[in-house]
Amino acid sequence: MSNFDFLRECYPSLYHKMVKAEGRVFTEPKSTAHYNRLALEEAVHTIYEIEHLEMPYDLNLANLLREPSFREMIRSEFNDPLYIVRKIGNLGAHYGKLVSSQDALISTQYLFDFLKWFANLYADRAPVLPGAFDQTLIPKVGSEKKRMKELQDEARKEQERLQTEIEDLKKKFAEQLEAAQRSESASKAYFEQQEREKQILEEQKASRDQKISLQFNEAETRKHIIDFLLREAGWTQLRPGREIEYPVSGMPITPNNPQGNGYIDHVLWDDNGLPLAIIEAKRTTADPVQGRHQASLYANCLEQQSGQRPLIFFTNGYSTYIWDDAFYSLPRRVFGFYTKDELQWTIQRRKSRKDIRKATIDQAITNRPYQIEGIQRMMESLVVDDSGAAMLTKLELPTASVASVKLKGAKRNALLVMATGSGKTRTAASMVDVLFKNNWIKRGLFLADRTALVTQAQNAFSHNLPELSSIDLTHEKENNTTRLVFSTYQSIINKIDGEKLEDERFYGVGHFDLIIVDEAHRSVYNKYGVIFEYFDSLLLGLTATPKKEIDHNTYELFDCGDGNPTFAYELDDAVNSGYLTPFKNINLTTGFLREGIKYKELSEEDKAKYEEEFRDDATGLFPDYIGNAALNRWLFNKDTVNKILDALMDQGLKIEGGDKIGRTIIFAANQPHAEFIHECFYNRYQHYPAKFLEVIHNKVSHAQSLILAFCDHHKENLPQIAVSVDMMDTGIDAPRVLNLVFFKAVRSYAKFWQMIGRGTRLCPDVYGPGEPKTHFLIFDVCGNFEFFDEQKHLAEGNLTKPITQRIFITRLSVARLLQETGEPEDMDLATKLIDMLYKSITGLVKERFEVQMNREYVDAFENGNVGIS
Repeated sequence: MSNFDFLRECYPSLYHKMVKAEGRVFTEPKSTAHYNRLALEEAVHTIYEIEHLEMPYDLNLANLLREPSFREMIRSEFNDPLYIVRKIGNLGAHYGKLVSSQDALISTQYLFDFLKWFANLYADRAPVLPGAFDQTLIPKVGSEKKRMKELQDEARKEQERLQTEIEDLKKKFAEQLEAAQRSESASKAYFEQQEREKQILEEQKASRDQKISLQFNEAETRKHIIDFLLREAGWTQLRPGREIEYPVSGMPITPNNPQGNGYIDHVLWDDNGLPLAIIEAKRTTADPVQGRHQASLYANCLEQQSGQRPLIFFTNGYSTYIWDDAFYSLPRRVFGFYTKDELQWTIQRRKSRKDIRKATIDQAITNRPYQIEGIQRMMESLVVDDSGAAMLTKLELPTASVASVKLKGAKRNALLVMATGSGKTRTAASMVDVLFKNNWIKRGLFLADRTALVTQAQNAFSHNLPELSSIDLTHEKENNTTRLVFSTYQSIINKIDGEKLEDERFYGVGHFDLIIVDEAHRSVYNKYGVIFEYFDSLLLGLTATPKKEIDHNTYELFDCGDGNPTFAYELDDAVNSGYLTPFKNINLTTGFLREGIKYKELSEEDKAKYEEEFRDDATGLFPDYIGNAALNRWLFNKDTVNKILDALMDQGLKIEGGDKIGRTIIFAANQPHAEFIHECFYNRYQHYPAKFLEVIHNKVSHAQSLILAFCDHHKENLPQIAVSVDMMDTGIDAPRVLNLVFFKAVRSYAKFWQMIGRGTRLCPDVYGPGEPKTHFLIFDVCGNFEFFDEQKHLAEGNLTKPITQRIFITRLSVARLLQETGEPEDMDLATKLIDMLYKSITGLVKERFEVQMNREYVDAFENGNVGIS
C-alpha cells in the first residue's frame, strides 16, 4: 500500500517516483527530496503539454513554476507548497546539503496534495482519491529492502506493459499520419481535432475540479516558508526554546498577561550568546507591519536582558521588513533575512560608524571643487543629528543605548547628475573611499549596462583604491569575500537568482552595503529595478542626463524631489568653469527625416510607453534608430552618404594647419550601415591610407585595440575616423575628438547626452603646441537635436581653408602683384611662383572626386591654356 496508489493506473511513471520517494523518507531523506522534485517536474511538464502552454526560454523548474500562464492554471494555494517542494529538492540534488527526514516528509505531503489535484483534473479517467496522508504507510528503517524488491518487480512488469503500449501507439500514430497525408483536408481536420480535445478537456476539468483538502494549514505553510528563507541565509539550526519560541519577560502587564511574559517567534543568536535579530511572524493574510510594535517590545526585553539591542524583522511569510531602530527611524522592506556575518557587521557598525559629514576626502582621488562638493552633499544626505535621544532619555523609554547614539540615519539613496567627462566614476570611487574608511560599508557593487563599461569602471577603482579587492563578475568568479564587485545587470541577476543553476542564492539581501548605478535612468529601473529592491543597501545613482530631463520615477527611486537631485554639475557648469569643452551642432537633416513629434511634447505616460515600446532588451536602453523603411533607404543611399562625408571633410574641424580632418566618430545606425559608410568613403576618398577610417563594432576582430589606438591622448594614430556601432557611444575617453557625426536617429535622452560626451574632454595641444581644443562639432544627420529640442548651439560649420590652399592662394596673389609692377626682377620671381602653381596642379591625383568635378580647369592649367591674369 502507498499513499500514491491513485497514480498507479493513470500516471505510472509518477507513481513509481513517488513510491520511491515515500519509501525513503526516514532512511534516505535526500533521495526522497530528489525524487519529489523529479515527480514535480514531470507533472509540470505534463500540464504545459496538455494545456498547450508556451514554454519559457529557460526550462528550469523555477521558471516553469513562475510562468504566469502556468500559475493561472493551478490553484493559488499550491504556489507556496510547490516552492517548498522545489527548494527541498534542490537541497537533495547537491552534495553537502542537509535534508532531514522532517524536510522529506513535508515535501512528500505537499506533493501528495498537488498530485491529487493534478490526477483528478488531467487523468483520462478520474482516479479514486485518498483522504488524508497516512504516515503509517511510510516504511520505517529496516523495512525498506523488502518493500523495494516488491516495487522493483512491479516496476519491471509495468515497464514491459508500457513498452507494449508505446509500440501500439506508434503504429496507430503512423497509420493516422499516413491517412492524414492522403487527405486534402488534413490540416482542417487536425485543427478541428485540436478544438474538440480542448473542449473535452475544459468539460472534464469543470466536472472534476474540486477543493482538495490540504495537509498543512496557512500558519504551517507560513512557518515552512520562513524556515526556508532562513536556510537561504545560512540559519540551519532552529531549536525550540532557543531560536524558536524563545521566552522573555518584561512585556507590558495586561489582564491577559499579568506576568508580562512573552514568546519571540524567532531569535537569531551570535556566537557569543548575544541576540543579533528577532523575527515576529504574522498571518499571511495580515499586514506584517501589524507586528512592528510587538517586535519592538520584544527587542526591548532582549536588550534589557542581554545589553545588546537586536535588529528587528517582522513578516507574514510574503512581505518582510527590517528595522534597525538603533539608527534608522523607519523600517524598510527586504526580500529575505540577513546572514550571521551580515548581522554581526550591522551590530558592530553601530559603535564604529563615524560622522561622515566630518570625513576627510582624499584629494589624490578627487581635487576639483565640484567633485568635493558632490561628495559632501551625498554624505550630508545620509545622516542627521539624533535630536530625539535626549527626549527619549527623559521619558525613560528603552532605547538602543541612547547615551552612545549621536547620529541617526537619514536618506539611503542619492542621485548625482554630472556631465560626461566631469569625473563621475572618479567621484564615485572617492565616495566609496570615504564610506569604507568611516565604517559605513564593507562591500560594494557597481552596475553598468555593458561589459566594456564594467571593466573600465573596475580599472578606474583599482587605480584609485588599490587596497580594496575587486572583481569583474562578467568574467571572474566571486569567492564571497571581495570588497568591490563590478557587474552588468544581467550578470548580477544570474548570481542572485541561483535558481538559474538550481542552486542556493550566492548573494543574500544584506551582502552589499552600497550599490552604484552607472547612468541611472527610467529604462534601467523598468528592466532591472528588482536588483535595487532585492539588496538592502545604500543606493547611489550616477547620470549625465540633464536634471530637467530626468523622469519622475528616477527621482522617486533615489528619494529626490522632481528636478532636485542630491547634487548636479551639468555641461554648462563644467564649460563655464573651464573643465569641459562646449559643442556646436550643424544640422544636416532633410525634411523627410523629421518624425513630426518632439519628445518634450509627450506626456509622462506617453514617454513611458514610447520608451517601453522601443527599449532594447539586451541593454535596457531605447533603440538607437527606428526601423523605418524610408529612413533606412535614405541611410543606405550612396548620394546621401557622400553628401554627409563631404560635409564632414569640408566643414569639420581640422588639424595640421587645416590639411587633416580632426579625430572623428561617426555613429552609424547598424553594422551594415557602418560597412556601407566605409565603402562610400574609400570610393570617394581613394587617396587616404587604408586605416584612415575604420569600422568598430562587436563583430570586428580586435575592436578593442582599434578603440585604444583611437583614444590615444598624446598623438594622432590611425584610425583618424571611427565608424562606431554601439561601442563608442558611452564610456570611452578620447580627448582628441573634434567632430561627431550623429548618422542615426537617437530616441533615448540619456544615450543622446552620452554620445555628446564623447567630445567634451579638454585637449590642450590638439592643434599644436599651445593651441587647445576650444569646442567640437556635432553633425546631426537625423534630426536628433530637433527631436530633443536642443538647438541652442547651432553653428554654420568650419569654413577655414586648409594651409596648402591658403599657400596656393597667397602665391597666386603675390605673382599677380609682381606682374603688375613690370620690373624685370619682379617678373622673374612671378614666373617662378607661377611655375610652382602649375606643378601643384599637375601633381593632383586625377582619380579624386574633387579633381574630377573640376577637370575642365585642371586640364586647362596643365596645358598652359589658362593665364593667371
